[in-house]
Amino acid sequence: MFFRRLFWSGCVGAMDTRHGVMAITFLAFFMQVVVEATSWWSLAMNPLLIPEAYIIGAQPLCSQLAGLSKGQKKLCQLYQDHMQYIGEGAKTGIRECQFQFRHRRWNCSTVDNSSVFGRVMQIGSREAAFTYAISAAGVVNAVSRACREGELSSCGCSRAARPKDLPRDWLWGGCGDNLNYGYRFSKEFVDAREREKSYDKASMENARLLMNLHNNEAGRRMVSDLAHVSCKCHGVSGSCSLKTCWLQLADFRKVGDALKEKYDSAAAMKLNGRGKLVQVHSKFNPPSSHDLVYIDPSPDYCIFNRTTGSLGTQGRLCNKTSEGMDGCALMCCGRGYDQFTATLTERCHCKFHWCCYVKCKRCSRKVDQFVCK
Repeated sequence: MFFRRLFWSGCVGAMDTRHGVMAITFLAFFMQVVVEATSWWSLAMNPLLIPEAYIIGAQPLCSQLAGLSKGQKKLCQLYQDHMQYIGEGAKTGIRECQFQFRHRRWNCSTVDNSSVFGRVMQIGSREAAFTYAISAAGVVNAVSRACREGELSSCGCSRAARPKDLPRDWLWGGCGDNLNYGYRFSKEFVDAREREKSYDKASMENARLLMNLHNNEAGRRMVSDLAHVSCKCHGVSGSCSLKTCWLQLADFRKVGDALKEKYDSAAAMKLNGRGKLVQVHSKFNPPSSHDLVYIDPSPDYCIFNRTTGSLGTQGRLCNKTSEGMDGCALMCCGRGYDQFTATLTERCHCKFHWCCYVKCKRCSRKVDQFVCK
């Protein structure tokens, strides 16, 4: 706020009638950039997020972290040792998003270290729905496992109740992922920004707020739904006469795969007269708390557009023989493609040497690659 006032006073002192419109336009653009930078996702890019940085009394660090809301900064001060794992959760979500959309026109690209995804997240699209869900899921995943590993002072191994269908002679009590704690902390931290806001019920801002909260919850529930019981055998000579079991989170790739399916079937929503989200197409079954929802159509990702934040597909690699989204016909949006030959170097002729390492040679081969015009 202080910087905005300083910037504005400087503009007012310098502008005259000829440049007034230009200065006001530039100020509006500047303030828009400030809005874009307010995302906790930037914790994934923050170089301060190392264990050594979180020492007792290091509260100023929380105020230095970009993108945190007031509530999130308070949580940072109370749970400083959690912040590294929130950053890891955000990074896990971003990487999974980029994997799931690697063959799509929008490929979950990060554009900088503050806004992370740029203006494209200001549109309440399917892509924004997936990003919010996978990010919230990433925090549940990271915090739950940090509890199990003894990295956090306020939680430990899972205290989940013994499953009713577990055989009586199997032991329940191994150190499992603390899903309950990770779920609750993710809800408290990730949803804090939305819960601090207050909009008119009939406004589009309120619709976006409700959309974000819904998709955050869908991401968390997906992690919970895919958690499973894992067991280890005990007994003489591996007889497995006894088993110890615990709760374990699924591999995060499974979470990403499941949320990608939810993305493909996401429900278009609108506000009703009571300020609630309802389906645009009422003939379909209403979405559950496990489904993704969106309020805006996706922008055109074919071409670069500074206003929407689309990076376009010019320069993207495509698959000449594929008829899917990664194929040159669809990826290049009908603009055609250029072909060039690249030299690919990879490991080859690997051999195991006693004891104990693997030694490989480096082999090169020429491959044809195709790039969108």
